[in-house]
Amino acid sequence: YQRRVRDWRVFVGNIGNDCSEDMLANAFRKYPSFQKAHVVMDKGLSKNKGYGFVSFSDAHDFVRAMKEMNGKYIGSKPISLKKSEWKKRTDEKATKKITKRVMKQHQQQQQHRQY
Repeated sequence: YQRRVRDWRVFVGNIGNDCSEDMLANAFRKYPSFQKAHVVMDKGLSKNKGYGFVSFSDAHDFVRAMKEMNGKYIGSKPISLKKSEWKKRTDEKATKKITKRVMKQHQQQQQHRQY
C-alpha cells in the first residue's frame, strides 16, 4: 500500500520578464513543504510568458502561501496567485492527444485496406 502524496499547486500570474525559476523558488522556499517552482517560457524566445506554477505537498503551506504571497513583488512586478486547475487541463490535453493518435492510426489502417 503506497500513500498518494497530494500536490497542492498554485498558479502564479503577472510574473515580470526579469523573473526566473530560481527567483520564484527562492520566494516560496520559506514554506516547509515547498516542492517545485516552474516559470513557463515562450518557445524560441528567451523570455517567460508571464506566469508559472509553485507546488506544495502540504495544504497548510498552500493556504499560507496564497494568503501571504499574493500581491508581493518578485522582481519588478507584484504577482497574483490562484489555485491551479492543472490536472483538469492536463487530463483534457492528454485525452485530445490520445484521441488524435488513435484517429490517425485508424485512418492509416483504412488506407492500407484499400490497397
